[in-house]
Amino acid sequence: MNLNLDFLSLPLLGASALIFISVLVGVFSKKVGFSFLLVFLVTGILAGIDGPGGLEFNDYRLSFWVGNIALVIILLDGGLRTDYPRFRTGLKPALVLASLGVLLTAGFTAVAAVYLLKLSWTNALLLGAIVGSTDAAAVFSLLKTSGVQLSERVATTLEIESGMNDPMAVYLTLTQIGLASVAATGAAADLTFSVIAWSLLKQFVWGALLGMGIGRVFALGLPRIYQLEASGAIIALLLAMAGLATFAFATWIGGSGFLAVYLLGIVLNRRAPDIVQSALSALDGYAWLSQALMFVLLGLLVTPSEIEGFVWPALGVAAVLMFIARPLAVALCLAPLRFSPKEIAYIAWVGLRGAVPIVLAIFPFMADLPEARIIFNVAFVVVLASLLLQGSTIGWLAHRMGVALPDQDDTSAVRAVFGDFTLQANTRVADICDFYGLPAPHDAELSVDAWLTQAIKRPLVVGDHMALGSAELSVRTMSEGVVKSVGLKLPMPTEQVN
Repeated sequence: MNLNLDFLSLPLLGASALIFISVLVGVFSKKVGFSFLLVFLVTGILAGIDGPGGLEFNDYRLSFWVGNIALVIILLDGGLRTDYPRFRTGLKPALVLASLGVLLTAGFTAVAAVYLLKLSWTNALLLGAIVGSTDAAAVFSLLKTSGVQLSERVATTLEIESGMNDPMAVYLTLTQIGLASVAATGAAADLTFSVIAWSLLKQFVWGALLGMGIGRVFALGLPRIYQLEASGAIIALLLAMAGLATFAFATWIGGSGFLAVYLLGIVLNRRAPDIVQSALSALDGYAWLSQALMFVLLGLLVTPSEIEGFVWPALGVAAVLMFIARPLAVALCLAPLRFSPKEIAYIAWVGLRGAVPIVLAIFPFMADLPEARIIFNVAFVVVLASLLLQGSTIGWLAHRMGVALPDQDDTSAVRAVFGDFTLQANTRVADICDFYGLPAPHDAELSVDAWLTQAIKRPLVVGDHMALGSAELSVRTMSEGVVKSVGLKLPMPTEQVN
């Protein structure tokens, strides 16, 4: 009997070839500064109906499935790489950005959508909700491959924000889809303020409780599992399945599955760091495959010929989002938390858009909204512009804004940032002033780490600095949230004379 397996072999051949080519090109793309996520997306477009590949693909349900599974793996990988002391450092600003920041960004972007795309306010707010959150896949991947080490406060704020802003984005998107459906059908609305507020609260609370609770329980069994099967590959597979199960269960009971998965990774890294470390290499491969699959598949959904008629208004929305909406929202959220203007500017610029907006843009199709196609296409243009412009400049801008820490092997760069002298954190400020002839502040009896904490008025991170007379003190090394050494930069002789 001859069994024709073309239905399996041909799609598998095409899919594997696409992924192989996109990963290979993506590796080389880093050499010229382009985001490999952009390469994956473009590969999908070229293979699509308007490209040389000519493949017709419009399975939004499959794309939604693959997109969610891929985001779970990427978020889990990011959580497992986030140290708990770093998490505490960036938690407060990240929470503000992940809630109020997303809301403000969505609102400001909606204004542009009304005037540039002539959308109704309901659909404009829906578009704003879809593109209003930063993307974990883009942020985690591009920060890791950019070649720069950011100051701890900036890096953790960006990473935690991208890992925690999905509940707000999903909540806003579903709420606006409900309102848009009411407007389109004329059905009675049951979306009262109390219903909306309860839905948001339930997503955050259930997501947080389940992520931390499952993480604690799973961490208790990991050592035993590791003793039975001391293989990082097996542990990585178990972690991935635990992440998917946590996401599914949290989503099923009305919580935020994405938030639960991210917190699961953080808790496991805190409670079983050595075991988690053994699995990170294999998980990194899973994350790469997830990104490639997701972005290629989402690229296949795009029909470039449909975008031609409104490409300039769509680019206008992208420009407003990148240069006005996101920076304004970040400034309003972070200025009260004592972030410097350069830190605010950099965090605003690295508000990368990636897979999440495109996955969320599938929601209107599943709800049969009349404006679903235009919303999806505009979201795609926004993502393409963000990856092309923002994604390719995050390393360069980090140095321009002074938020990049020097490579420890580069002695001259380290001295430029931290100074020529290294002091113990428990050194009295009075002793420093006496030895170097600096004016003593009124609280000079404090140790240098306590003095810096009092002067900066928040928990310290590596790279924090403060003037001491004509000199400058900076946090040089830390361990478990405790300052170990401080750098001292003295003025040049000409500066002293002046």
